[in-house]
Amino acid sequence: MIKDNQKMFNRIHVLMDACIIVISYLLTYYLRFYSIFSKNLSFLQVEPGTFLPFANYAKRLIFLVPLYLFVYHFTGLYTPKRGKRRWTEIFNIIIANTFGIAFFFSYLYIMKEFDISRKYIGLFFVLNISMSVASRMVLFHALRVARRKGYNLKHVILVGYGHAAEAYIDRIFANPQWGYYIHGILDDTIEIGTMYKKVPVIGTITHLQAFLSKMTLDEIAITLSVKEYEKLEKIVDICEKSGVHTKFVPDYYNFIPTTPYTEDLYGLPVINIRNVPLSNTYNRITKRIIDIIGSLFALLIFGIPMILVAIIIKITSPGPIIFSQIRIGKHNKQFKMYKFRSMEIQTEKEEKKAWTTYHDPRVTGIGKFIRKTSIDEMPQFINVLKGDMSLVGPRPERPFFVDKFKEEIPRYMIKHQVSPGLTGWAQINGYRGDTSIRKRIDHDLYYIENWTLGLDFKILFLTFFKGFINKNAY
Repeated sequence: MIKDNQKMFNRIHVLMDACIIVISYLLTYYLRFYSIFSKNLSFLQVEPGTFLPFANYAKRLIFLVPLYLFVYHFTGLYTPKRGKRRWTEIFNIIIANTFGIAFFFSYLYIMKEFDISRKYIGLFFVLNISMSVASRMVLFHALRVARRKGYNLKHVILVGYGHAAEAYIDRIFANPQWGYYIHGILDDTIEIGTMYKKVPVIGTITHLQAFLSKMTLDEIAITLSVKEYEKLEKIVDICEKSGVHTKFVPDYYNFIPTTPYTEDLYGLPVINIRNVPLSNTYNRITKRIIDIIGSLFALLIFGIPMILVAIIIKITSPGPIIFSQIRIGKHNKQFKMYKFRSMEIQTEKEEKKAWTTYHDPRVTGIGKFIRKTSIDEMPQFINVLKGDMSLVGPRPERPFFVDKFKEEIPRYMIKHQVSPGLTGWAQINGYRGDTSIRKRIDHDLYYIENWTLGLDFKILFLTFFKGFINKNAY
């Protein structure tokens, strides 16, 4: 049901965005050629009869609208918000429009359409961003007001208080646009009146039938703790007899992926604990081919800048240009990862166990710049060519920290089921350098379980905007 709501919300967004693109495009024509601004502002002035008729501009919408919607989808404007800040949404709209207009310019150049006013396109760029931002803010505000007044809400009761119940409540509260109102929790072990984020325990599981009789509920979410699963069959039976839509949130959600890989063993459903698409030979070979082509292309493009950096490193501080460090890769195998040296020479014992800290005195002058801009990572294209790494994947860690984190962080070692990468899903979401290891692992696991070639291209694409400048690199 929640997925259905999100799909419906996304369809509304798509339709709204399509309408805004058309309206802003048509309004731009009026503002550019007929409005008072085009007559009074010198940089917009145009002689009557010197511009193409409206029909010539309007027919470009056939190409423009699908292009923009595709770019919006690609830049994550139709993904669940999950508590994202509004400025992030605005930033994504600006990025999407920047690429949309760049592709539109390319289209006009390829089609040799040189009569389209460039000032018109620039005005459309500004107007479409403004209208897109304004419409989304209005929609979010309207939904928030409607939810507060109790309109269009889906009324839910949770059965069972466990980790699953808390996780479910967290996600519902983080996504008010889903329109769910949780009346309370029924549980046999927690005292009535106990609250979790303003959601109270309102009774025991034995009260379920009474609540179903006296309340108009849209859904029942079964969120029992594992130790109470013997009650599951009876609860499902009561819910199905009431006719209320029932869903089951497993308390072992930490151990299975969000989209579990299931097998039918002659009528017996079998859930695989971890689905790793890159265990498939075809996927693995395809990714390796892309890695080889991409790393060769990158070394060709960045060859001269890398030579310049190497010269500066050699001139400004004594020691080798390339620094190699042992990291843990796929299947827990060690390999030497290459970087441009950004620190003073130190003993192996010092280097092995120490994080780089803020204003670290070991970092050289050029080292601060190349670490901040991730230029120090460029020699890893050689690691990609060798097969030690991939262009995209979880970042590899040093053996000392792997041994430390595998004891402290659940599921940490799963990241070693795939090749480590130059960039990754965690990195473009801001988890680089001195950031939460747990959050980084959560993002790495999402990547491992949901890998597609398209996701790799998306990460590479977004790395140019979010991945190079590292505010957490010291």
